[in-house]
Amino acid sequence: MGNIESLPVRSDLVGLKPYGAPHLDVPVQLNVNENAYPIPDVVVESMRSAVDGHFAGLNRYPDREFEELRAHLVTYLNGVNDRAGAPVDLSPEMIWAANGSNEVLSHIVQAFGGPGRTVLGFTPSYSMHPLIATGTGAEWRTSERNEDFTLDADAVAEEVARVDPDIVFLCTPNNPTGTSIGLDVIEAAYDTCSGIVIVDEAYAEFSRPAKPSAMTLLDGRPRLVVSRTMSKAFACAGLRLGYAIAAPELIDVLRLVRLPYHLSEITQVLACTALEHADVLLDNVDRLIDSRDLISAHLSEVGFTVYLSDSNFVLFGNISSPQDLWQELLDRGILIRDIGIAHHARVNAGTEAETAAFLTAIDEILAARPELLLSSS
Repeated sequence: MGNIESLPVRSDLVGLKPYGAPHLDVPVQLNVNENAYPIPDVVVESMRSAVDGHFAGLNRYPDREFEELRAHLVTYLNGVNDRAGAPVDLSPEMIWAANGSNEVLSHIVQAFGGPGRTVLGFTPSYSMHPLIATGTGAEWRTSERNEDFTLDADAVAEEVARVDPDIVFLCTPNNPTGTSIGLDVIEAAYDTCSGIVIVDEAYAEFSRPAKPSAMTLLDGRPRLVVSRTMSKAFACAGLRLGYAIAAPELIDVLRLVRLPYHLSEITQVLACTALEHADVLLDNVDRLIDSRDLISAHLSEVGFTVYLSDSNFVLFGNISSPQDLWQELLDRGILIRDIGIAHHARVNAGTEAETAAFLTAIDEILAARPELLLSSS
């Protein structure tokens, strides 16, 4: 950022760094957890056809209540819960959508956070959670996860009781660690908290076997909200469509802070079309899970510490210098993520070819620079 001292910027924003990841044009990009597979041609053609009929009407504002999109999301989510063995009877009034899950989370924190309020997160976790919280003027508080990056119900309940936050963030599967939490952890946080509990499930579709969603806990819990996205499993990161599921009264509050007509007509049409082709778009999820598991097994075999992942990425440790490993891979045209956890790095699952290129590069790098492994134990 440039010199901001001459500007009347809020004092609580001084010194903060904006969200960002290196955006480099390299052959193998495995750093921002995108779906490595492009949208299939059959879906592309359907999207093109669907959008074509809406160009002439762009002089009018879009449906600010995105009713058709809500209906499509309900159909999809009820099916997801049925397949996980945990049926949930969702209704359109329980659905919110916005430009990516980040805007969804921003709406929630704008409505229930702000100056004089406290937001609690369990770190390491998604780096946007504190930025969204502090952006509203709320105080961000953190509690460390277990050494293996898991969370247990008793510890979470104790910390929530101690901090007494207005908002609690729980992320499952967690970014950047890939670890999941049980429903008992979410219940413990909710039962101890008098504020809002946000469960960020951006990577939920990559859990295999499928785990019950926090959506199954919504009945009778009006302060619980579940956030999801179409950026990952649906391969629609460029579409920017995230959504939340909560009690209708919580959804009503979000209308107070959203900008007018925040979802464009084109976004709504494309998202509905993608949801109509959910089975086709999700076909590649299993391929990415296979790549994730292959990466995990290989990294473990050559001496890295690997954490069990329910996401489309792998966190691995026992690295003497993550920055050096990052640079060695970049020199070979492969981009991963140095996520700021000492002696750790993160790589997302790629196509079969991208995964093979990454693993081959790892072997070459360790053969030339075995000291990049912190220890051989």
